[in-house]
Amino acid sequence: MTTESSMLPLLACLASLAAVPAIAALRKSPNAREGATFVAGVVKLALVLAMLPAVLGGNILEFTFVEVFPGVPLQFRVDGLGLLFAIVASSLWIVTSVYSIGYMRGLKEHDQTRFFSFFAVSLSATIGVAFAGNLFTLYVFYELLSLATWPLVTHHQDREARTGGRTYLTYLLGTSVAFVLPAMLYAYWKSGGNMDFSTGGFLAGKVDGGEALVLLLLFVFGFAKAGVMPFHSWLPGAMVAPTPVSALLHAVAVVKVGVFCVLRVFTGVFGNDFLRTLDVALVIGWIAGFTVLVSSLIALTQDNLKRRLAFSTIGQLSYIVLGASLLTPMGTTGAMLHIAMHAFGKITLFFAAGAIYVATHEKYISGMRGIGRRMPFTMGAFFIGALGVIGLPPAGGFLSKFYLVVGTMDAGRVGLLCIFLASSLLNAAYFLPIVYRAFFFKPDEAKFGVGVKEAPLCCVVPLCLTAVISVVLFFYPQPFLDLACLISGLKP
Repeated sequence: MTTESSMLPLLACLASLAAVPAIAALRKSPNAREGATFVAGVVKLALVLAMLPAVLGGNILEFTFVEVFPGVPLQFRVDGLGLLFAIVASSLWIVTSVYSIGYMRGLKEHDQTRFFSFFAVSLSATIGVAFAGNLFTLYVFYELLSLATWPLVTHHQDREARTGGRTYLTYLLGTSVAFVLPAMLYAYWKSGGNMDFSTGGFLAGKVDGGEALVLLLLFVFGFAKAGVMPFHSWLPGAMVAPTPVSALLHAVAVVKVGVFCVLRVFTGVFGNDFLRTLDVALVIGWIAGFTVLVSSLIALTQDNLKRRLAFSTIGQLSYIVLGASLLTPMGTTGAMLHIAMHAFGKITLFFAAGAIYVATHEKYISGMRGIGRRMPFTMGAFFIGALGVIGLPPAGGFLSKFYLVVGTMDAGRVGLLCIFLASSLLNAAYFLPIVYRAFFFKPDEAKFGVGVKEAPLCCVVPLCLTAVISVVLFFYPQPFLDLACLISGLKP
């Protein structure tokens, strides 16, 4: 594996940030403003994809800004895991931008220029996390993402939004400062002044079992965007934001940044081989398993569709954390693959929830009797997204969960295997009744009218597209699978 210097990581990170002045300047011309968003999105995706051949060929692309501390530069370093996440985020930003137009204009939302500006800043911070070459750079962009997404969470600027925003920042900034920062400083000291991610882990052989367990707990709980209980309450509270923001939080950027950081800690800070010698990762696995089961049970009780999706996300994120804790090639591959598979399935579900609200102003599952007959495309896509999250074919989520289950068996963790299987049944229990209610109940004509009544095309087309991609990923999971295997060492 060779390292080569390249400007592509920097340009990919800056592409969306460079669009912010144009978005702000074109605030009086909405079509031109959104045009600037699309141009930036396409450029960002093109720059990310331009790195794919080199990374698949075994190369690592690197760009160094400046050395901040002795031996610790602000640096981008693109490997398989980082590029996998960057492809997911940059491709879904384009789709989410299209959806945002239909949603925001359909509801005549205020301050749309501010919305699209901070959306672009958030994607730059996300790419910064994806390409971070060391723990310090990861931490800097992680914090920037928290600050950039706060105006999106509080977009409605009412009392509920302000309360959700305070909870959001309190949890995310509070945990990162209280847990990640001291853990990072201790890791810097123990490593002798090195924080560069490496295949074997820069802390390998430099900490004992007790130190490793404490550091793992600090990192997992400190990167609270991963939603591991008990530091998960910010996520349902953030559902006060507009649905495109919810989609950004749950599929494109924020929560995926949390689990991405946890994966980096396992693979780049400690190294799976070293953690296997200490036998401390099982503690993290059981914490994640507890989160999976409890969040799934809570999801069953939620009548508000977005809140049910929020608790579903909490459980699905812990699948990734659990997979990383298995320390097996299959488990690590499944965890990385689930970042992409869950993203396309869950964003479809949130898009559908938003389309239902735009078309009918209905937020509650109990009020969606027969809605599938009025919104067949929306609810058909919802069904496919649900299959992906449950882990059933022909949606891509089946493959990532298959790798996770096999990885659990490889690790010999029977208890965690039971959690995987039980949680999948719970996933089906809180999603499939929604689909049954939508298509097999008679619709309320006074409420939904007669005939097909879908949301605007800008809402419907993106959710249909992400549903189709979710199915395509079942039959053709490359290059996500190939990129994951580069890190896990598994042969694709």
